[in-house]
Amino acid sequence: MSMDLRKIKKLIELLEESNLAEIEIHEGEESVRLSRQRPASAIPQPASVVVPEAAEASASPVPQSKLASDDGGAAKDALPPGDIIRSPMVGTFYSAANPESPPFVSVGTTVSEGDVLCLVEAMKMFNQIEAEADGEVVAVLVEDGQPVEFDEPLFVIAPA
Repeated sequence: MSMDLRKIKKLIELLEESNLAEIEIHEGEESVRLSRQRPASAIPQPASVVVPEAAEASASPVPQSKLASDDGGAAKDALPPGDIIRSPMVGTFYSAANPESPPFVSVGTTVSEGDVLCLVEAMKMFNQIEAEADGEVVAVLVEDGQPVEFDEPLFVIAPA
């Protein structure tokens, strides 16, 4: 049984619409890997596409440190100094691999470049959002299970 051509076309559309450079999907013993070249001026947005075996989209919301006010006013002006990690796509933010697991990171967590910060689910695919540099998480700007927009700030990481 081979991978459905419609799924591959959807993956191509996702790759074109997102800021991702590469998507790799495994279904049983079969896999598909799509990649594209980015312009040299593009800012890298590390994200790995994974399909967890027992991924459930019914995570219960767990409040995280949130700097933005409920009315959404001036949230970008209120960010603490540091590197802002932004969502590379539209999707749903998950702070942990599953509802029973602890969050990948929280305020005060020291991270290294490449460490997983969260998952963003888009089109039933879970995308790992990774730290772009070493540092300490000083703000988690999104709550678990909350929808996120493309380029929306997710975390602030103070350089080490």
